[in-house]
Amino acid sequence: MTATHDLRNFTPPAVTVPARSAPKFPAAPHPSAAKYFDAYSDEVAQAARSVDPGSLDQAAEILLDAYTRDAAVFSCGNGGSAAIANHLQCDHLKGVRNETDLVPRVVSLSTSVELLTAIANDLAYEHVFEYQLQSQGRPGDVLIAISSSGRSPNIVRALTWARDHGLRTIALTGFEGGDARDIAEVAIHVGGTNYGIIEDLHQAVMHTLAQYIRHSRMTPDSVASTVF
Repeated sequence: MTATHDLRNFTPPAVTVPARSAPKFPAAPHPSAAKYFDAYSDEVAQAARSVDPGSLDQAAEILLDAYTRDAAVFSCGNGGSAAIANHLQCDHLKGVRNETDLVPRVVSLSTSVELLTAIANDLAYEHVFEYQLQSQGRPGDVLIAISSSGRSPNIVRALTWARDHGLRTIALTGFEGGDARDIAEVAIHVGGTNYGIIEDLHQAVMHTLAQYIRHSRMTPDSVASTVF
């Protein structure tokens, strides 16, 4: 039976910002877009320095291992993070393959509006990624879950199912990291308090992993002559 949902009185849950070491941005109005951009750029640089280098190396090792043994890599996210998950499929499938011996198998679980809405309507939105993994994921595959808060129920469920069924897990998180940061085998955490800045750096992490893995399988001459 298809579930029905009355959204007329629905109020989205409030996003709480608990105390943390990183200051809130912006904390005050700025006089112009240019001044805001200057401050925003400074915040991006500061948040970038908060990323643990070891987590990047661990994630690269997991992904390269998956690509060399023909394991599948799944990505997922909501909203802006869904866009990063979809972009990840492009850069890690097509980009990594260019001029290398790798033929990655990468699937974004955020791409099909038909499938997402069917699962959400008949079950619940929190199942949209977990349900797809149940059909497609196998032990030894990899899940990359992207969530600025780390608290999205569908992200937490997907990571939990993946962990419990033998998949390796990578989470890209921000703010305090939420449950996703604790569940994932590797958490690449951005210490920021602004969704735009966190998403910008998640995108940069996604590109870094794709480009590093690609260039690690190329000759020095090819690296020097290739536009990345």
